[in-house]
Amino acid sequence: MNEKGLISELTFNAIRSSGSGGQHVNKVATKIVLFFDLNNSSFLDENDKRRLHSFLSNRINKEGILILSSGQSRSQLKNKTLVTRRFISLIKQGLKEEKQRKKTKVPLSIKRKRLETKRRVSEKKANRKPPRLN
Repeated sequence: MNEKGLISELTFNAIRSSGSGGQHVNKVATKIVLFFDLNNSSFLDENDKRRLHSFLSNRINKEGILILSSGQSRSQLKNKTLVTRRFISLIKQGLKEEKQRKKTKVPLSIKRKRLETKRRVSEKKANRKPPRLN
């Protein structure tokens, strides 16, 4: 996957982080918000867009824009790097092909072992009962 082509379609916005932090947090915009317009992406084909829509359905708004944010660090550049990495990993995860499951038979030895254990447990429980006197 060509990550540079995908990154060129991203839009970043820097805003002030919320929470405590004193004077620094009140005057510096370090939190980064990433916007990616999935519907109008020229990098992805229609099949990829459909797969990503279903995979990222809870993160995409009604206009088809994916919004991610990062405010972990006090550095704007670090937050931009973190949110971009997270975006790339989400896209890779959404486009990953699921492997087809190969059906296998249960081995005969496992079946025998299960039945033997079942028989042993049955005998153990039967031996707990008081003997029947006729």
